[in-house]
Amino acid sequence: MPREPLLTFTDRGIYCPEGDFHIDPWRPVPRALITHGHSDHARPGHGAYLATEGSAPVIRYRLGDIRLGTIGYGERRRIGGVTVSFHPVGHVPGSAQIRVERAGEVWVVSGDYKVASDGLSEPFEPVACHCFISECTFGLPVFRWKPQAELAADLNRWWAANAADGRVSILGAYALGKAQRLMASADPSIGPILTHGAVEATTGILRAQGLALPATTHVTPGIDGKTHPGALVIAPPSALGTGWANRFGPAAEAFASGWMALRGVRRRRGLAQGFVMSDHADWQGLNTAIRATGAERIFVTHGYTAIFRRWLEDQGYEAGIVATEYEGESLDAAEPEPGPLIETGGEEEAGAAQGGDAPG
Repeated sequence: MPREPLLTFTDRGIYCPEGDFHIDPWRPVPRALITHGHSDHARPGHGAYLATEGSAPVIRYRLGDIRLGTIGYGERRRIGGVTVSFHPVGHVPGSAQIRVERAGEVWVVSGDYKVASDGLSEPFEPVACHCFISECTFGLPVFRWKPQAELAADLNRWWAANAADGRVSILGAYALGKAQRLMASADPSIGPILTHGAVEATTGILRAQGLALPATTHVTPGIDGKTHPGALVIAPPSALGTGWANRFGPAAEAFASGWMALRGVRRRRGLAQGFVMSDHADWQGLNTAIRATGAERIFVTHGYTAIFRRWLEDQGYEAGIVATEYEGESLDAAEPEPGPLIETGGEEEAGAAQGGDAPG
């Protein structure tokens, strides 16, 4: 008799019957294996969690007192009738893809990933498998990312021009992953780097893990455009255009997102400047990663799933779509950031409420 599939797709998430665990489930389950700390993948309410050593501090910060076990990259662990291991995926620091093996049959769940190295996250590591479950947030040929060095040059030119005009530069970026990439790309000789509380809190956790980042100043009451002229302010997208941002006077605002590749999106958001930057793979990255697995069977989740599945079928793959509740990289500027509500001097900081995704 044929054996049950190694992984199945349920209304709670991706499930392994022989290991009796779920991977990145979106509803409460007894045992959850977590690919990374963004809140559409690491949710509250599970009985026990397993994640990489690198992602655990952010997950604990977000979810509080949970039963969280850790595992090193490449470490093999037997769970029930299967063997699991976690491997670098390049999405954000500590992120992983999860390999599940049974009697020589291997499936890999990617979580979220990018192939190009950002200098902060552990670089993507191809994992050979028979079946690969892949995100496809940006699964259209129009999405092609610039090299990191070019992005840094664009960012610093924009910041320097604004500073020369006497304006503060406010840059919207998700608090886990992308915000730290922007810090690492910024040239501190142009001016001070200021951070919204949600960004500063996550950055502090990553610094404590040994991530080398430039000095930043947390924006608290009393810090504004007069005290720090020409500053670069990194804040959640939800802070753009709010009273919190207005303290910096007539400032230049921009948003860093893969969606900035679409001019209509930037226009609808009323932004003069957008930086095309994502912690998800672009079209070329998706295809490169899938080819490197050697898998013949591909399931795609969250993104341009129907289009990308047809493309994969045209390339000779057996392809399917998995309906999930992962959010990829949201276009919603009001999307909450990970982490508990942060208050400074009684002033609630916009966008710091717990919940929602912090997609890269």
